[in-house]
Amino acid sequence: MVRAGITAAKLTAAAAAMADEQGLEKVTVSALARQFGVRDASLYSHVKNLRELVVRVALLSAEEVADRIAVAVAGRAGKDALVAFADAYRDYALEHPGRYAATQRQFTPEEIGDSVGFHRNIELTYGMLRAYGLTEPDLTDAGRLLRSTFHGYIHLELSGAFGHSRPVESSWSRTLDALHMILENWPTNNEGDNR
Repeated sequence: MVRAGITAAKLTAAAAAMADEQGLEKVTVSALARQFGVRDASLYSHVKNLRELVVRVALLSAEEVADRIAVAVAGRAGKDALVAFADAYRDYALEHPGRYAATQRQFTPEEIGDSVGFHRNIELTYGMLRAYGLTEPDLTDAGRLLRSTFHGYIHLELSGAFGHSRPVESSWSRTLDALHMILENWPTNNEGDNR
């Protein structure tokens, strides 16, 4: 029997909150069942397994961060758009580390499906990069550069790995300055994609 009031959306929200507070690795079906005061089996009528729950958290998070980025970059281009995009992305990750961690997992195309959030994040990234005059395959390469730089910085920041006395914000700002310079001077590839 399904416990009244429990829905897949409520489970996803609870899992997202738990991930932010305790870490994504602490999110389990058993932990959520205890939180809702039910047996584990009661939750399986709403989600198939833990993997589905993590996918749901990632899809929710992708929509949330896409909304933030869209607002931040509206009406901006070039360096202004890059900084607004990066700051919105980083702020979300720092405020919601568990949700952010869920979005960094590898998902199958079937799991992502027609997710508005994931597709919108790609469109926002490419839209911002097109203002630098980039086209494929450079859009993909530049997008990967941004994602890996942002993720690496955020991962180190969240883990407390920046021990130097220089303010982390100052280094972040200089990182964005450097990325802007790279994007403005993106190298042309006359050798094709065979590297």
